Amino acid sequence: MLAVPLITSLFHYGAFTDHDVWMTRQALVAYSLGLFGLIMVKVLAPAFYSRQNIKTPVKIAVFTLVATQFMNLLFVFGMDLRHAGLALAIGLGACINAGLLYYHLRKADIYKPGSGWLLFMAKLLVALLAMAAVLYFAAGTQTDWLDYTAMSKLTHLLGLVLLGAGIYFACLWLMGFRLRDYMRRTQL
Repeated sequence: MLAVPLITSLFHYGAFTDHDVWMTRQALVAYSLGLFGLIMVKVLAPAFYSRQNIKTPVKIAVFTLVATQFMNLLFVFGMDLRHAGLALAIGLGACINAGLLYYHLRKADIYKPGSGWLLFMAKLLVALLAMAAVLYFAAGTQTDWLDYTAMSKLTHLLGLVLLGAGIYFACLWLMGFRLRDYMRRTQL
């Protein structure tokens, strides 16, 4: 939602042209599709390492590397996505890696999601969609960002970030999330 506002605020100065903004936007959007996968790999892989199982994540990583290279060829040359195809292949590769790690954890009966996880994820999705919808309308048109002054870009971007965070956390609060529910309780 904030690709163009972020890129123009950080880079759209001097020799960084309007065309550069649009090309960078394509890559950023493609990379963002794999962000969840990258995070999940960092969460799931240590479950194997803690059990002294290095082979499984390495085999999955090698498979993912081969799949990513195949997707590079497919997206860059077959589908003519150029630089965005490279970013998309990396993002999807991360999702494949995370999915295979999760599959093997479930298959080995190492991880079983708790009964409330599906509802928890649904609530997070609702909050994310609400935030995305508000940001979509609040950000204005992408071409407007090309004409803003540097200070105007930064203040608008800060306002959007604060608005997005406010909407997200307000939605979670309305759906029953409370910070105290996530505090670790220790006994002395």
